[in-house]
Amino acid sequence: MSASAIFVLDLKGKVLICRNYKGDVDMAEIDHFMPLLMQHEEEGLLSPVMSHGNVHFMWIKHSNLYLVATTNKNSNASLVYSFLYKLVEVFKEYFKELEEESIQDNFVVVYELLDELMDFGFPQTTDSKILQEYITQEGAKLEVAKSKVPTTVTNAVSWRSEGIKYKKNEVFIDVIESINVLVNANGSVMSSDIVGSIKLKTMLSGMPELRLGLNDRVLFSLTGRDKGKTVMMEDVKFHQCVRLSRFESDRTISFIPPDGESELMSYRINTHVKPLIWIESVIEKFSHSRVEIMVKAKGQFKKQSVANNVEVRVPVPSDADSPKFKTSTGSAKYVPEKNLVMWTIKSFPGGKEFLMRAHFGLPSVENEELEGKPPITVKFEIPYFTVSGIQVRYMKIIEKSGYQALPWVRYITQSGDYQLRTNA
Repeated sequence: MSASAIFVLDLKGKVLICRNYKGDVDMAEIDHFMPLLMQHEEEGLLSPVMSHGNVHFMWIKHSNLYLVATTNKNSNASLVYSFLYKLVEVFKEYFKELEEESIQDNFVVVYELLDELMDFGFPQTTDSKILQEYITQEGAKLEVAKSKVPTTVTNAVSWRSEGIKYKKNEVFIDVIESINVLVNANGSVMSSDIVGSIKLKTMLSGMPELRLGLNDRVLFSLTGRDKGKTVMMEDVKFHQCVRLSRFESDRTISFIPPDGESELMSYRINTHVKPLIWIESVIEKFSHSRVEIMVKAKGQFKKQSVANNVEVRVPVPSDADSPKFKTSTGSAKYVPEKNLVMWTIKSFPGGKEFLMRAHFGLPSVENEELEGKPPITVKFEIPYFTVSGIQVRYMKIIEKSGYQALPWVRYITQSGDYQLRTNA
């Protein structure tokens, strides 16, 4: 079973808009949501599902809104949460930003969307590209000819319309990997993994069938071709267009792609990752007078690669003042509202080392509050490089009209949750 009703509330718990799908839960039950939430918050027992009598509230918060689903059955909670997050995604596609104002300014469109997205408590068409074909933001100008539902909604291929035409047929493939690293104060890597995603931008006519080949270890061992670099992907998630039965039987990623931009798949690689940008820091505090910070950054990746827009964020005491900086490259600035120094390097070649020194004054009166030791965090992006070594081996594009299409591939490695702890 799924949701009985969906509500959108403001921060005070006032209902901005709601839709009753099944009529089996009293709509006045929502009045109990905010008092329950505040009570749980005070007790430190905040949970994603709250109950009042036999009515359950499943909720998420987005900017200054609460999206709440009610039910009195033993519903599939993961389905309801997937739907609530999808609801946020669709609203953002329509209104760019989802907040109280965008709901109030677009009541008619929001009602139409709530009608189409769910029926009798079960999710229906949730693809924003398809919804935009027949739910437009010019509601008053809707012509009769345009008001018929596109066949896509009732098709087996609900994510792609028929009759798409392009003068030039191309598909762009982005392989984006984020590195999560935690290094302790002694310089040992405590945890590391890679989270990757393959994103597509398809500009293809008709209903093409695409086949994507990766250097997947399971595929190579199945076919007995254990040559070259292969990767072991875990937690693989696919877009609904991928034929899962085909992937499970012979590891072929075969699909009819959505038009335009989409995420084809995401994966995780649980492996020991050498930090690509290594940070060594010396932070010396001289009580009642000053703090001296010395940070050395070293690029531990291939010399031919370059990391772009590198940001090294170094925490400083909250009562520090009168900053002075010296850098061997890039620029450093003090961000007092976040109590950190941000060292920015536009271009960081592999194998290079750079230094940053900072000097801060401390007040003569000791800060009585005990401060924690926040880690140094690093942000970066390295194009034309994947840390896992994943490769797109081929992309076959088959369409009945037999046109030639060009696939373009781009690799990007970026920082995810990248933290290095300090001794200071």
